[in-house]
Amino acid sequence: MKHNFTYFIREGIRNMFSHGFMSFAAVGITVACLLIMGTFSLVAYNANENLKDLQRENAILAFVDESLTDAEAKALGAKLSSLSNVAECTFVSRQEARDNYVSQYDEDDLYADLDAGIFRHRYVIHLTDMERMGATVAAIRQVEGVAKVRADEDISNGFMTVRNIAGVISVALIAVLLVVSAFIISNTIKLTTFDRKDEIAIMKMVGATDAFIRWPFVFEGLLLGLISALVSFGLQWLLYRAIAQGISMSDTLQILRVVSFEQIYRPVAAAFMAVGVGVGVGGSLMAIRRFLRV
Repeated sequence: MKHNFTYFIREGIRNMFSHGFMSFAAVGITVACLLIMGTFSLVAYNANENLKDLQRENAILAFVDESLTDAEAKALGAKLSSLSNVAECTFVSRQEARDNYVSQYDEDDLYADLDAGIFRHRYVIHLTDMERMGATVAAIRQVEGVAKVRADEDISNGFMTVRNIAGVISVALIAVLLVVSAFIISNTIKLTTFDRKDEIAIMKMVGATDAFIRWPFVFEGLLLGLISALVSFGLQWLLYRAIAQGISMSDTLQILRVVSFEQIYRPVAAAFMAVGVGVGVGGSLMAIRRFLRV
């Protein structure tokens, strides 16, 4: 068995180099496919992570009608908390709102004597699901005693749009590019099998099993897929870090948070390896099947 395994690997490597240009083309196409697939997948992942951050940090402000007493304003919290999709509802009094404003904006003590009466009681509301923000805002406006609602729907909608578009494109590209990669690798291996079709026929006539004949070509596809996965992973890492650095240095994109590649390289590497090897082995099995029907 050990000798057979060595033979399979040796033959797989020989097959790979016997058509160097086609093997190079197969690796190049697969690397390009994996890079495109990985880039859109990482865009969708980062958009989703930013949406989670926005969900934790962004809040809806519900301003209480000024005609309500302090007790009535505080009692309003029970109605708001009972609404669907409300994760947390915190009451902020006029005085607290005034103190927060002064601490945030008054660097020169210009507002030290600012009257709290010009502020309204309000509720800071965090949501369970940002995708339902519009419906939740509409429900909050219907609560009696709420005078005004402020929510940054445009920002959350922007992140959701990017995430959804990137997700759909990723799924579509993965399906198309996997087929393209498998086809290229399959054709590369078909050249090898075509050159050796007489040898394969003779091997079958003297009693060689299909598995014995198939394994060198499977190893060839595995090696092509493995090389493609390693090259594309290295390029993806460099591309990701360059984009992340560009975003961090841009004044207009400071709102975005890019997840460090060091945090996600293990699942990315595993995905690249699984797809690369799967495409390589799948393509080789597709190629050799016809030549075994002797």
